[in-house]
Amino acid sequence: MTTKRVFISADHGLAIVYFLQSDVVSDLLGAGIEIVLLTDDGLKERIQNTFGQNGLVIEGLRLKQARAYFRDENQHAQWWLDFLRRAGASNKINLEAVDSYIYQVEDEAHRRRKMLFPAMKSVVGVMRRSRSARQTVLKMQNKYTSTIYADLFERYQPQMVIASTPGWRWDRYLLRESAARGIPNTAVIVGWDNTSSYSLPGAHVDWVTCWSEIQKQELVLGSDWDPERVKIGGIPSYDGYFRKKWLMPKKDYYRLHRLDPDRKLISYACSFISFSPNIQNIETLAKLVESDLLAKPSQLLVRLHPNHFMDVPRFIAEREQIRQLASKLPHVHVVEPVPLGGDLGYYSGEDMPEKSSMMNYSDVFTTVYSTMVVEAAAHGVPVVSVCIDSPVGWPGKFTLPLSVIGGWPTHSRFRDSGAGRVALDENQLLQSLNYYLENPKVDREKRYQFIQQECTYDDGSAGHHTSMNLLALLGIDRDQ
Repeated sequence: MTTKRVFISADHGLAIVYFLQSDVVSDLLGAGIEIVLLTDDGLKERIQNTFGQNGLVIEGLRLKQARAYFRDENQHAQWWLDFLRRAGASNKINLEAVDSYIYQVEDEAHRRRKMLFPAMKSVVGVMRRSRSARQTVLKMQNKYTSTIYADLFERYQPQMVIASTPGWRWDRYLLRESAARGIPNTAVIVGWDNTSSYSLPGAHVDWVTCWSEIQKQELVLGSDWDPERVKIGGIPSYDGYFRKKWLMPKKDYYRLHRLDPDRKLISYACSFISFSPNIQNIETLAKLVESDLLAKPSQLLVRLHPNHFMDVPRFIAEREQIRQLASKLPHVHVVEPVPLGGDLGYYSGEDMPEKSSMMNYSDVFTTVYSTMVVEAAAHGVPVVSVCIDSPVGWPGKFTLPLSVIGGWPTHSRFRDSGAGRVALDENQLLQSLNYYLENPKVDREKRYQFIQQECTYDDGSAGHHTSMNLLALLGIDRDQ
């Protein structure tokens, strides 16, 4: 019998966790599938040393060549096609997150692009009402099909290509090339807000596996997916949370960050920094922790965002503000995400013990509306979304007030679920923190229901469900 082989594109740290730190890859290998994992070229050796095993080959994803192709092959047309793909989903779903993207791109566009925006927004308006217009844009994308991976396709002859998006990132060139060769391809959804934020596929993709029935409906109604080609597999990246796989002992975790075991732990995960500063949220939390207004003596642990380590002056400046605040206040501490390296940045699978322990040992977990509201709920922890508007925003850059983002699809689901609270100012934040400090078990059932709604599988089995879906597409039927 001929061995079946697949390509897996892991172009993001979240994808590394999804595939390699869950049961997905191990299940495929166990079924006799050979896997060629394509990831950042600079990380091949490191990935091989950490995850290498029989049947798994590591190759480079050639991101530099993908960027060069975008730059050199009519960049202007490719940019607008990508914009229309991202902006032009059907108005049958909530598009508030997509609208915010449009506002930001238009605000920050250079003069030539600004001149074209009125016409392009008219095209977006047509696309949102017309499936045929959306399909036309998808077909136009195919003009830009590269041969970046031709030698890999010839060498390995894969039976399927699996990507961590349906062409929303640089993986679009790999997926377009597989489609042009007649090789079946499929995508998995690694992010909570992806199906409501990134819109139409960037390539022809045959199947997609998502987290939940909600995400499936966003794909079907918003991006015209055939419902028969959308599978629900849960979110394998969270299996380790549900299994308590990554938890550090509490004493060790507290010692690591010099936390006081006699104080309650309030944690804050920075989020949304592309649209708004977070420092005003953090300063307010720090003020409350250092005051005598909280119901219980507390301490604050702030987790920086991966974007704080980008070479962007405003992000760097906020990072340093947060560090300085912690250096001056005895009950404020900072966690820095672990870098994976290469183009995958600070979204690191090596960071999962830190993230899981931070959430699990928090008495109250706070953020804006990041995916970590789901992750914290998976740990059974009370959650407060802190949305205090910045008085200055990002000077010279597009800023979105945090008070206006509650209607984004994922944000509104969190609010509607009752799984946590929302604080728009210092007084609301104080009330929310005290409520949970004095009533830690309140809203527990609502958090449980929220997890079931968003993640589908809350027993650590999502990796198995996802791998069964992928094996079925390869014509392999295995008992779960």
